[in-house]
Amino acid sequence: MKKNIACFILVTIFSSAGLPNGDTASARNEPARLITQFPLHQFSGGVTIIQATVNDYPDTLNFILDTGSGGISLDSSTVQELSIPTVPSDRTIRGIAGIRKVNFLYNATLHLPGLTIDSLNFHINDYEILSSVYGVKIDGIIGFSVFSRYIVHFDYDKMILSIYSQGDFKYQRGGYVLKPIITSIPVISIDFKDNRQLNSRFYFDTGAGLCFLLSESYNRDSSALKFRRKPVPTQAEGLGGKMEMHLTTVRRLHIGPYRFRNVPTYIFEDSYNITSYPYLGGLIGNDLLRRFNVTLNYARREIHIVPNSHYRSPFDYAYTGLGIYFIEGRVQVEDVIPGSPGEKAGFKSGDIIISVGNNMSNNIQAYKNLLQVTGQKIKIIVNRSDSLLVLSLKPASIL
Repeated sequence: MKKNIACFILVTIFSSAGLPNGDTASARNEPARLITQFPLHQFSGGVTIIQATVNDYPDTLNFILDTGSGGISLDSSTVQELSIPTVPSDRTIRGIAGIRKVNFLYNATLHLPGLTIDSLNFHINDYEILSSVYGVKIDGIIGFSVFSRYIVHFDYDKMILSIYSQGDFKYQRGGYVLKPIITSIPVISIDFKDNRQLNSRFYFDTGAGLCFLLSESYNRDSSALKFRRKPVPTQAEGLGGKMEMHLTTVRRLHIGPYRFRNVPTYIFEDSYNITSYPYLGGLIGNDLLRRFNVTLNYARREIHIVPNSHYRSPFDYAYTGLGIYFIEGRVQVEDVIPGSPGEKAGFKSGDIIISVGNNMSNNIQAYKNLLQVTGQKIKIIVNRSDSLLVLSLKPASIL
């Protein structure tokens, strides 16, 4: 379920947001009702997708579930393939690598298993890089526009998403209720300690395939990190493309009463201020959040978390320095970071991965999982200029 080199951050911030008028007294006092349940699918870093259709188009589409999105969106190539008409706008969205104007599909309908949601305004964005990261077509992202209308429960033990009507809801016993600030993206306060003890605000972002992210400005001004070892260079993929980052660990991090140690942490220069520094320090991603079963109750401004079977799963400390993508039906090396284990093993940009160990599945998720083991040499067969080469890669540890 974990990433190797790349973290996948999906932060979409709209210029206008807020909880809908559905937060009425009657909605608060009536019992919440289960509307539907259906399967979740999970990828690298804990990012989850569901399948749905839009309007009367018959094609089943893959949507990432992203609390870090201030709306709902469709991929531009999906729109083109289905000949979906869109309307230009002056609205802008922001992500880790850019700000751009977007077209819209207005007043559309989303069909989930057992639930139809109307009056949705989809913005249009290019998710080609996300499709290459996960090895499946990413057709869109579901965020605040849907989460704000219902109570939504993520069960990462059973890999089931449950959707309830708004109202009085009985949370699972043994958990903890977070009280986020919610405009369009939930913000929570957490305690963490590395160089010093800090309490700061962070986005609660299920669309980010990482554990913890800090902006460079926040880290510099707060002296948050001690850097017992030099952070390793890496990159992330998200809105706008790729972006350079550094990877290290934070010694201790608390979410409510729950404590984690040696948490993998990304640091990046937030040129487009997606973390709204100094208001926020960064974000908590789904490689940490997937360790809880999570209930989003935006109408009550509550997020309930309860530890699940993944709570004590080991973090991914492996570092290869390779940017691996699924391109035109092949798993391909696109980026090799200088001085990394990948470069030392002899990898080149353009290498096509034929096998990792004994696995010849051509499945990018399987290959990434196999590259999580540190301190062991892994035999990898690549096709380079129509010649087969056997390379020996020894992933390093960021600890």
